[in-house]
Amino acid sequence: MIKVGIIGGTGYTGVELLRILSSHPGIEVGVITSRNEAGTAVADFFPSLRGVIDLNFVDPASAHLNDCDLVFSATPNGVAMEYARELIDAGVRLIDIAADFRIKDKLVWERWYGMEHICPELLVDSVYGLPELYRERIREARLVANPGCYPTAVILGLAPLLEDRCVDPATLIADAKSGVSGAGRSAKLGNLLAEASDSLKAYSVAGHRHEPEIHQALAGLTDKDVDLTFVPHLAPMIRGIHATIYARATGSSRNLQEIFEKRYDTEPFVDVMPPGQHPDTRSVRGSNLCRIAVHQPGGRDRLVVLSVIDNLVKGAAGQAVQNMNIMFGLDETMGLEMPPLFP
Repeated sequence: MIKVGIIGGTGYTGVELLRILSSHPGIEVGVITSRNEAGTAVADFFPSLRGVIDLNFVDPASAHLNDCDLVFSATPNGVAMEYARELIDAGVRLIDIAADFRIKDKLVWERWYGMEHICPELLVDSVYGLPELYRERIREARLVANPGCYPTAVILGLAPLLEDRCVDPATLIADAKSGVSGAGRSAKLGNLLAEASDSLKAYSVAGHRHEPEIHQALAGLTDKDVDLTFVPHLAPMIRGIHATIYARATGSSRNLQEIFEKRYDTEPFVDVMPPGQHPDTRSVRGSNLCRIAVHQPGGRDRLVVLSVIDNLVKGAAGQAVQNMNIMFGLDETMGLEMPPLFP
């Protein structure tokens, strides 16, 4: 059995990670940390886990994380880096579900996240945890940077087109919507029901911190300059990411459906929809799936890709478990076979 620890288990990503791991046959959750809730039973804090998780939260200072085989960090940005060097030196593998190790350039990271990166030497060693692109590197990784939710949907939607060289990478637009849970569990005025319900709004139009993460991954798929316009929106729903992606086709006409189907044919968690379909966020809710549809309106050179995920599963906790399975040589789908919830 793989002994697993979780740093910061009180947020939406933390409880989703616990839900998934509770039915995973290959692991044992040994410790879950929380400074504020130390001593509290997990099942009292999350009634949904009554009878499922029989552990108390412990203070990180007394958590014995070095005894684990793998640690997930489900904390705000800037926390995982405080533990990373000690854990890795102790032979513990780390999956950071936040953003501390996603961007390779220290100065770029510090500019977007507004703090000093205290272990930049690990940025070189970290592996970006998008299995559909970096599976072989993930297998041997000591430190995996779990992708953000928006980047997961956008990168998976664009990768086949850039790899096939059938779009102009200087013409990319990603119009993406997220459910309110993507903003975390802390109290914020804009996330109140009366503020977010019955409304749709864009935010961070001048620049979102997921943008350099997306650009970094896309730039690795082509030898041309990538120019991406990324605009996120807050949608009046709890879970889900819906990315509508636009690009201009280049060269001779290609069978786009065939390109996507061939690229993701062996991927267990990417579902390419039949021609003409429009995936919705409800169709992936509670699952580790990314559903994708590709369109070419009117047969013109403008392509439209629709990409949907559950931001808490494929966009966070589920993808982290998928990465864990790869790192330890387990079946990649282990613990993640649950179908989407409906309604």
